Amino acid sequence: MMRCMADENEQAEGPSGTDAGTPGPEHEEEFKKRRRAAFRGAGRTLRGGYGTTLRERMAELAELAGTGGGAGTADAAGTGGASEAVYDLDDAVDAYGGGVVAALESRVAELLGFPAAAFFPTGTMAQQAALRCWAGRTGNPVVALHPLAHPEVHEEGALSAVSGLRPVHPTTEPRQPTAEEVRAFGEPFGTLMLELPLRDAGFVLPTFEELTDVVAAARERDAVVHFDGARLWESTTHFGRPLTEIAGLADSVYVSFYKSLQGLSGAALAGPEDVIAEARSWRHRYGGNLYQQFPAALSALAGLAHVLPRLPACVAQARVVASGIAEAFTAAPGVPWFRVHPEPPHTQEFRVWLPFEAETLTEAAVSQAEDTGTALFTAWSRDSGVPGVSTTEVSLDTRALEWTAQEVREAAAEFARRAADLSARR
Repeated sequence: MMRCMADENEQAEGPSGTDAGTPGPEHEEEFKKRRRAAFRGAGRTLRGGYGTTLRERMAELAELAGTGGGAGTADAAGTGGASEAVYDLDDAVDAYGGGVVAALESRVAELLGFPAAAFFPTGTMAQQAALRCWAGRTGNPVVALHPLAHPEVHEEGALSAVSGLRPVHPTTEPRQPTAEEVRAFGEPFGTLMLELPLRDAGFVLPTFEELTDVVAAARERDAVVHFDGARLWESTTHFGRPLTEIAGLADSVYVSFYKSLQGLSGAALAGPEDVIAEARSWRHRYGGNLYQQFPAALSALAGLAHVLPRLPACVAQARVVASGIAEAFTAAPGVPWFRVHPEPPHTQEFRVWLPFEAETLTEAAVSQAEDTGTALFTAWSRDSGVPGVSTTEVSLDTRALEWTAQEVREAAAEFARRAADLSARR
């Protein structure tokens, strides 16, 4: 069941600063069960992973690690089974690193083109460690980053509360900062952190030339550059460059294993050997030096082996899906306006906005899955800035490769009809 994108647990949270589109507190759990059952039972979806059970996840790990099934074994996401082991399963179990964890670290360093890498249980911890290391080396605790970046939106102020760092914002526009904004920023900063892609602005990326210019602008200010690359794996199509060239622009890079690569959990920080050595110390201080981590490490190696090569196809299909949705909504009589962003998508994820209540749109998605066996959208959320407007994240995995453009248009038209009908009745 290895998939190209995050499962329903992440998607159901909705975009930052919003409320999930569920009917109300008294019915929330019932509705969640109904929604999970509807999407799990749908025969046609853009991605898998809805309501995955513990048994299924354990079986998936065994298969993808190379202990069950062969190349002809198909999983629920249509990716096929593992043809060979991703690691020697007769090797000793890891203990505080080493073994399979060390193998994963070596593989990540190789893929990103850095001398060293360290495994972390979470990306939040990995970036705390990285930014503390750079603050010590630059002598400046100020971190320049976007206000929509993950540390600012999803970590409850951890940079300041835990690490004593001070975030500043070169721009508040819903896009990556420009070189001019970095150069013109009014106070010194030790580190420029760039989230690639910037999820809460719509999974947006700059052009490679723009990225190169932004990095150069930071260097002119004697700042180091750190990439929040939680979803960096799928950026190669947009940038038109290999991972090593993209990551090579930065002084350090964090990558996630449970998003695009669909591992169980975990992250890695890659960079110079001395920085990674210090980061390991901070990992211990933060309580992240876990005794055994082989399940997460094995699933990450499986993602690198089986999912990473297929991400470009998912990105290409996202453009087909986004175009089909836009064409259907343009023709739909009940949709006064909509927004697909970015258009075309920069990765295999993008956002859609519609002028309906989130409850209405989520109900339309669930009923469509129940009645037709097709699930185009999942959870919708209220846009915190615009009353009566809702948004959703559209995430693809290899299941989406089975959809034709016409099938996308038909599904989007049916969804629009249901949403308009529900809205009129409410």
